[in-house]
Amino acid sequence: MNRRELFKTISAAAFVAGVSGPVSSQAFAQPVPSVPDTHATTDSPREVLSLNTGWRFHMGDIAMPLLVTHDDTYNAAKAGRALGAASPAYDDAGWERITLPHDFASFQPIVADANVDQGYRKRGIAWYRNHLKFTPADKGRHIELQLDGIATFATIWFNGTLVARNWSGYNSTYIDLTPYATYGDDWNVLVVRVDADAMEGWWYEGAGIYRDAWIVKRDALHIATDGVFAHPVPSPDGPADWKIPVEVTLNNAGKTLGQVTVVSELWDDTVGLLAQDKVTAAVSPLGQAVVHVTLHHNRPRLWSPADPQLYRVETYILDGDRTLDRVATVCGFRTERFDAQKGFFLNDTPIKLKGVCLHQDHAGVGTAVPDGVIDFRLRKLKELGCNAIRFSHNAQNKALMDACDRHGFLVMAENRNFNASPDYLAQLEWLVRRDRNHPSIILWSVFNEEPMQATEQGYEMVRRMSAVVKALDTTRPVTAAMNGGLDAPLSVAHAVDVVGINYQQDKYDLFHTAHPDIPVSSSEDTSAFMTRGEYITNKDKHIMASYDDEAAPWGETHRAAWKAVAEREYIAGQFVWTGFDYHGEPTPFTFPSNSSYFGIMDLCGFEKAAFYIHQAQWIDDTPVLALVPHWNWTSGDTVRVMACTNLDEVELLVNGKSAGRQAGNRFDMNYWTVPYSPGHIEARGYRKGKRVKAVRVETTGPATALRLIADRKSLAATGIDAQPVRVEVVDAKGRPVPLAHDRVTFEIDGGAIIGLGNGDPTSLEPEKGNMRSLFNGLAQVIVQAGDKAGTLRLRATAPGLKAADLIIPVTAARPLASQVTKA
Repeated sequence: MNRRELFKTISAAAFVAGVSGPVSSQAFAQPVPSVPDTHATTDSPREVLSLNTGWRFHMGDIAMPLLVTHDDTYNAAKAGRALGAASPAYDDAGWERITLPHDFASFQPIVADANVDQGYRKRGIAWYRNHLKFTPADKGRHIELQLDGIATFATIWFNGTLVARNWSGYNSTYIDLTPYATYGDDWNVLVVRVDADAMEGWWYEGAGIYRDAWIVKRDALHIATDGVFAHPVPSPDGPADWKIPVEVTLNNAGKTLGQVTVVSELWDDTVGLLAQDKVTAAVSPLGQAVVHVTLHHNRPRLWSPADPQLYRVETYILDGDRTLDRVATVCGFRTERFDAQKGFFLNDTPIKLKGVCLHQDHAGVGTAVPDGVIDFRLRKLKELGCNAIRFSHNAQNKALMDACDRHGFLVMAENRNFNASPDYLAQLEWLVRRDRNHPSIILWSVFNEEPMQATEQGYEMVRRMSAVVKALDTTRPVTAAMNGGLDAPLSVAHAVDVVGINYQQDKYDLFHTAHPDIPVSSSEDTSAFMTRGEYITNKDKHIMASYDDEAAPWGETHRAAWKAVAEREYIAGQFVWTGFDYHGEPTPFTFPSNSSYFGIMDLCGFEKAAFYIHQAQWIDDTPVLALVPHWNWTSGDTVRVMACTNLDEVELLVNGKSAGRQAGNRFDMNYWTVPYSPGHIEARGYRKGKRVKAVRVETTGPATALRLIADRKSLAATGIDAQPVRVEVVDAKGRPVPLAHDRVTFEIDGGAIIGLGNGDPTSLEPEKGNMRSLFNGLAQVIVQAGDKAGTLRLRATAPGLKAADLIIPVTAARPLASQVTKA
């Protein structure tokens, strides 16, 4: 059997672990690097090269020279004659050397006079430059630059010629460099000016080239970027029969007519080749052609959150016996439908969407989130019992989308800008074209909370935006997240397939009664406040207690929001605002608060009490029992104790004495108010009268030592693999001390510290460097391995505490293939 790699740049260890299809999320020992334009295969002449190294960075704008004379003005208007820092001749030797992804806002101090929603970090304008070398063998090939994300507006020059402008911080930029490239010993100069003063959202957006950059080299006649659409659909012949209508877009950058054969194959390496189809095509010089083939398969293993099985479609172009280009596209077999009376069905089985809304940033790294941290965040959501994600309110990193396929999340993919003008329709078209192969995506959302949603103009805009989506993908419905206008005689609700309701729980039944044939989901709800580890509200100190008692004026508590959805069969599910805290939008406070309070988890992914509330609400198949708060109080205090459980009954014991047994309440949780005395509290959970689970919270002694806990057992020597490390303080018995705030210093060998955090929304400490204070007993340090196998050693010290040492093996792996750049 010809075992073919699914990803060109995947580490050897991960490949052995089971990348060959069908692929389960459990098969990946390490997070899988995502390369552009589906995935190049080993025997493809296509080269996919990382362009994350070799960059020089300048913070601040550099003015263009003032033009006075005719000759200067004339020459500046010509191709290849860019001036100032955009000129190939500009001396950037003194600029800072950086590696992408790079969010320069995450390096900025938190200052009171900066924008509140950007987390009080100043952004501004910055310049990036890189020097690339192409060999004579590259001449005649198609060379494309792919910039996955730049915040916010960007102007891009190559060899002194302005080649692109980008008007969104969330969409990718693809640039054909072939007409401008030089080959041999000369350096090609790439320059990017970033205007991050421009803002698209009301949250932390990062700044700079914060996602990956790539150089893709292909034959002159090749498969266009995002040019394969291979989404399986059931065949009309019967429920066991499936087909994959494969659409392939070809591009010919050559000088002569291309006569080729296009082949697509469905692969499962445990079985072998499952299906094949081919077609001939002619592509004129500098032209495109779209061809179609159909693959058939009987009784595939269906993709679902519980069993996210993936297959792959390999597509290649043949000129006689010569392979011109080849890519592999991951796919999953599944059906979906939204029913106006019964909610959402996956594979003809009803399933409630237990979802969260997410922004893309994380503590310490801002929006430049490594794949390993993405993987950590999704695993925490799985632990929560979450099965769905709404990406708010913009396109995401392609690595995150790939990870959703592997981990089995149902995704509401959302467009950033509500605008039907050509530039913005092009952004929407890019989003759909790039992501339409993902089995995880079940909804396309065209906007969030727009003032024009209940107007004729808004209706007409959505009608046009929906048409753009449907022209590219008819397999998924279009939705919009509405926070008003549900009772308007004409609104965007009349131009979408599924109406998303943001908050407005009081209008669920009214809308359903008025429109019984329109499917509905709760596209955003809750917006409740919590500070992790705090149980007494003190608004003067910007502290919100964690009992789920208070929400924003427009929202509901975690308990009430889920109850409103769970009790209504016709509502497809909910998306809680939010799964994690995020930088910026520190409602209900302002400075020094600089991150949100809405998260089920904090900025680091540490659990708030809301985490256990949702576990009790969302997890059915295993017993859930959690107990809050901590048990380190002052004698004489009266303490409110909350148990979160999905069991029939729960009993609270205080120092061994029962405080009462109650029927379990999955909607509202269970509470007792008891006097504090040192010792312990214990909750015992019962099902059908039998005790099935117990949890205990103890009074700890004073802090004596630090402890470091790795997220994963090892790192891969790919040069990009990273993971968060949990930092905590323990007493003499090894118990975490919940109120510790010690300042910790870190030393690292065999890797790098790329970010620090602690989940405190009021912290003004930098998220870069080697020091961070604990917040209510916890902090996080994000470490990244290099491209050499060996050992990463992390040491943590704090005055008066025993130091902690952590050793993480760095296993041999194939680094990303990289473009040659100037050292």
